[in-house]
Amino acid sequence: MSDVLTGGLTAASTLAGRGIRLSRRNLDAVITSMMLPIMLMLIFVYFFGGAIDTGTRYVTYVVPGVLVLCAGFGASGTAVSVSEDMRLGVVDRFRTLDVGGTAFLAGHVAAALTRNALSTTLVLGAAFLIGFRPAATPGGWLAAIGLLLAYITAVSWLSAAIGLVTRTAEAAGAVSFFVMFLPYPSSAFVPIDTMPSWLHGFAEHQPVTPLIESMRGLLLDHPVGNSPWIALGWCAALLALALAASGFLFRLRTR
Repeated sequence: MSDVLTGGLTAASTLAGRGIRLSRRNLDAVITSMMLPIMLMLIFVYFFGGAIDTGTRYVTYVVPGVLVLCAGFGASGTAVSVSEDMRLGVVDRFRTLDVGGTAFLAGHVAAALTRNALSTTLVLGAAFLIGFRPAATPGGWLAAIGLLLAYITAVSWLSAAIGLVTRTAEAAGAVSFFVMFLPYPSSAFVPIDTMPSWLHGFAEHQPVTPLIESMRGLLLDHPVGNSPWIALGWCAALLALALAASGFLFRLRTR
């Protein structure tokens, strides 16, 4: 059992390195996924921030939502890369080397986590430059980073499942748009009570709202209540669904 586990981890780490190398060869897509959240943050802060009353400086309010949006952009690349590997038959060559589906997908997810770590750092750096001043304690920073990491892991596995079910990279990118869309009908950019009443139910009870509220409270050292536990529950549910779906779809596509 230990040999199987060690072999799986070795294969996953090797494939993660492959994914990072492939990202370096596709710099235009990587740069777009990293710079677009920064551009959106600048647009919201400088174009719309003066007209939106959040009870605090708008840049302080909006940064947690941009970090979650950035995670969605980074995870969407996982769907595209998995779809391309399936289309080109790369996975068949891996299977002749006794590389299982879990290791194959885990490699893509690990590469996505690495890309997201870099893009999150860039977004935070840009946020500090335009006036973001968090008041988080060291424990608050660790909790916020942990929540964001849990969400990135869940949506990256979900994107991997999307990559398995779609037949082209274009379709994978289009379907994964729904993951990237989630921060918009939430408290990421405007308070929920300013939205139309028919949207309140969805905005309050979708996965990213408790995540954003938790990160905002932790970074500003405000009370967060049970929001972190709700956010972790959503992440666990999404991850469980994604793992089950990706395992089934991988077997279906490679039988």
